[in-house]
Formats: sequence, C-alpha cells, structure tokens
Amino acid sequence: MSQNLDRDSAVAVDDDDWAWRRRIRANPATARVYRIGVFVVGLVVVCGGLLLIPFPGPGWLIVIGGLAIWSTEFERAHRVMEFVKKHLKRWEEWVKRQNLAVKTLVGVVGIAFIATVLWLTFHFSGIPGFFPDGVETWMRTTARV
Repeated sequence: MSQNLDRDSAVAVDDDDWAWRRRIRANPATARVYRIGVFVVGLVVVCGGLLLIPFPGPGWLIVIGGLAIWSTEFERAHRVMEFVKKHLKRWEEWVKRQNLAVKTLVGVVGIAFIATVLWLTFHFSGIPGFFPDGVETWMRTTARV
C-alpha cells in the first residue's frame, strides 16, 4: 500500500487510524476542505489562547490545544508539538528528581506568579461582582497598600 503523504501533512493517508478521516483524505477536494477547516479551527483556538495569556487561567494550555489541532494535519505544527512535549516532560522529570525544598519552591513561585497576575488583573480591570463582599472588601484594602 502506498504512503500518500501530502507535502505538509503530519499523517500519511494510509496510516490514519480513523476511517472517517481516511475517507476524507482519499478525495483531494474533501481533503483540501478538511485541511482548511482544521487550519481555521486551530487558528481560532490559538488566537483565543493568545488573548487569554495575560489573564489568569489556561491561556498557554489553550494555545497548546490549538497547536495539537493543527498537528493532526500539518507537519510543522506536529514538530512543534513534539518539541513542546519533550521539554515539558524534561521539566516534569527534573522537578520530580528534586528534593522537597525545591519542589516546594517551584510550587510557591507558581502560586506567587498566579496571585500576581490575578492582582494585576483585578487592579486594572476591577474586582468582579461575583466575589463575596468580604473578599471584595479585603481585596480593595490590600490593593491600596
């Protein structure tokens, strides 16, 4: 069986595990429409994630999700995903090898970073109304310090 690999495709047509995607890729017209659809959906997810990066929440995780969508069809995105996975795995293994003090420091720095981003967000955009009154009062008093 031939390995029909598009110039920038991450997966060979014959190697695709999903029958519905093999059928789409078998026809050049539907394959092109599918690739354009994957590109557009991935672009929307990546752009949404990029917009969310300065705010508290999973901005980078959403960007990586969009990259994962792209990597199903585009070889360059697949290579970037492999790079990201490799380095995240290395970071995770490094942290696991460290003693409790270093692990605690990594956790404290992470929490401090998230707290700083939250504080800056609330400082510039205001405190959301859904917070309980006691929390809102406390945040307003600490913001003046």
